[in-house]
Amino acid sequence: MKSSFKKIISSETPVLIDFFADWCGPCKMLGPILKDVKEELGDKVKIVKIDVDRNQSIAAKYQVKGVPTMLLFKDGKQVWRQSGVLQKNDIIQVIQSQN
Repeated sequence: MKSSFKKIISSETPVLIDFFADWCGPCKMLGPILKDVKEELGDKVKIVKIDVDRNQSIAAKYQVKGVPTMLLFKDGKQVWRQSGVLQKNDIIQVIQSQN
């Protein structure tokens, strides 16, 4: 998982990582919002969901203490981070600012 994670975030296309947990209420709210973001932006973004309970080492590496936490990577570098639920337009604005 670690090497493939590194490969995923090394993309020229912005990659939005959604750290979530099945037991997390706000995470369930964020899911459909991210689906709408993907529908609107299409190939301009990759969205990857990571279950913190199943991928504790990656969550620890990026110091994810609460869920949901979103991290945006471009060319392998973290360019943005936010905990909690954001609205679709706010997320799209952040992603588009990286292009």
